[in-house]
Amino acid sequence: MSTLVSSTVATMPRRTRRTAPSRPKQKVYGPPPPTRDEECAQENDLIEILKSFGCFESYVELRHRENVVQRLESLFKEWLIEMCLQMNSPDIVPQKVGGKLVPFGSHHLGVASKGADIDVLCVGPGFLQRKDFFSSFVRKLKRQREVKDIRVIEEAFVPVVKLTFEGIEIDLVFARVARYRVPQEMDLLREDLLQGTDLHSVRSLNGYRVTEEILRLVPNVQNFRLALRTIKLWAKQRNIYSNSLGFLGGISWAILVARICQEYPNASASTLVTKFFKEYNMWKWPNPIMLRELKDCHFNLPVWDARVNLADRSHSMPIITPAYPMQNTAFNVTPSTLAIMKEEIQRGHTIASWSQLFEKPNFLRKYKHYVLLQATSATEEQHPAWVGLVESRIRHLVVNLERNVLVTRAHINVQSYPERSTGNARAPVRTKWLIGLVFNEQGGQHLSIDLTPNLQRFSDIVHSVACRCQMFREGMSTSARYMSQKDFSWDLPQEPGRRVISEEPQPSVSTAAPSPTSHQATKRSRSPHSETSSKKLKSDEGPSEEVCLSQSKSGGLKRAHTPESESPSKRVRTDLLRPAET
Repeated sequence: MSTLVSSTVATMPRRTRRTAPSRPKQKVYGPPPPTRDEECAQENDLIEILKSFGCFESYVELRHRENVVQRLESLFKEWLIEMCLQMNSPDIVPQKVGGKLVPFGSHHLGVASKGADIDVLCVGPGFLQRKDFFSSFVRKLKRQREVKDIRVIEEAFVPVVKLTFEGIEIDLVFARVARYRVPQEMDLLREDLLQGTDLHSVRSLNGYRVTEEILRLVPNVQNFRLALRTIKLWAKQRNIYSNSLGFLGGISWAILVARICQEYPNASASTLVTKFFKEYNMWKWPNPIMLRELKDCHFNLPVWDARVNLADRSHSMPIITPAYPMQNTAFNVTPSTLAIMKEEIQRGHTIASWSQLFEKPNFLRKYKHYVLLQATSATEEQHPAWVGLVESRIRHLVVNLERNVLVTRAHINVQSYPERSTGNARAPVRTKWLIGLVFNEQGGQHLSIDLTPNLQRFSDIVHSVACRCQMFREGMSTSARYMSQKDFSWDLPQEPGRRVISEEPQPSVSTAAPSPTSHQATKRSRSPHSETSSKKLKSDEGPSEEVCLSQSKSGGLKRAHTPESESPSKRVRTDLLRPAET
């Protein structure tokens, strides 16, 4: 039997091992991806360029900023105790009230550059009144010798106290939560803290909450920070970094970069920058950018959701915050600013070197037509607040200009041009802005473009808001005038050979500040050319343009909504004439 088994085993055929068929190598199209050594070299070059632009703080500067934040935190906690004692609270309340002060924005993200300001959130208990922070705490700050140039802006979307502390600019916002005490370990990301909190406090808390959520949602914080520094520098150099003027602010750029980091979690910082331009060059706006799914906690707070809210569907460039209540950080973007940013992103996608990426544009050679805005104050002390108010309303002027069917683009240059007199201390202080215009010439036919209602309405709104905020002081005024490219005569700061203002007085729409005692008897200031019935400006190249401005003998221009202002002879008018055919 054993012999039979052994013979059977011996005669069994051996099983052959099958080999898998070899797959053809996958074809690779285009240039090969950079190697690790090449990525390191690109990243080192990028860091050196960022250093040359002052994008990194030294260790001493960073420690100084941290000390300033700690000093402000001590002052805030002292003030909370003083308020508790002033309110005759039980002895246990001042001991347990606590208080929390945390930075947010670029400082918390770790991308602050040299000389950047610090956004700081102050969190207090719910039994305090908001007005106490903007009155009592501000008075305490004014008594500190380190504090300079303090001013309160309670009418802003997010009320803020601006000041300079030991040479560092600080923006303080205040939030009160529905708690009797605010311990240091309180987690401000908890959504239940927002329940029963007033809307102003929710907006103030949102700055820190969004910043912290971004850091938690990116896979590699170090690469995110370096890529964000690069994009922020590029946006500032290309003059598209300003939320108030209709472009994108720091938090919007941070969300855009964070989304690229989520898509490419293992990419280096230089690769993330390249992918940034590639991805957003192909992006179809107004599809929203989101780092996480939309969420509604049903706390009766406004939440961005284009599926539910019809108004949200009209937003040109939705960039949604990752923290509840989710909001569109790019709400101020207009069709013109969106088109400008898309052009800049497309340019960045085609650039091959870092040095070319950060080149500054020549704004004064980009357009043939401009509007020059000017804000004037009597003293240096009054000027910052007046400039801030005027600048916050420029975006509305751009929107109104875009509504003119004959204006295809209104481009505000985010760089303002201050003008200070060094010889005369009593001379007024001025700041100017330029808006580039593109007109729809409709095949070159004769057109008459009226800008007076837009410019006059802008001046009316600025002075109405200043009057309501009790900001008006003697000597404050605004003016707006049309200018062609050939009318520029003095150099811009940091731009040799660029010219801004004609030496000859030009037609303008101007509004002077009323007397603080009586707003009813306000008269608008007369421009230097008011005795002339009509002025014309003509360009030497291309189709001829002219601007006409007439004023009544009584002085200033009538308001845009009055019947007298409908007269064609009383408007800033631009005529585009087709050249004669030969």
